[in-house]
Amino acid sequence: MISKTPQPPYYAVIFSSLRTEGDNGYCEMAEKMIELAKVQDGFLGAESARNEIGITVSYWKDAGSILKWREHAEHSIARIYGREKWYTAFKVRIALVERDYGFER
Repeated sequence: MISKTPQPPYYAVIFSSLRTEGDNGYCEMAEKMIELAKVQDGFLGAESARNEIGITVSYWKDAGSILKWREHAEHSIARIYGREKWYTAFKVRIALVERDYGFER
């Protein structure tokens, strides 16, 4: 599902990753992180694709909301697990969305 975002400006956090072999609890934690993010102030939505490279884009109303999510206790645990057992590499990019447009049938 494509996230319903407000009129810009808002922020996008782009998380690109390469996974290790096996699940090792990854799918359960990924679902939990989305559910937790949904109840954070400033969260606007998220979209994910996970095949050869994993890409998750989450949308936030402001930079302060992103920082609060980064400091969330359970999200911090997930980041530690990511480095220890789920990812061989990852990159986080934070971007200000100045314009968006789309099509829906």
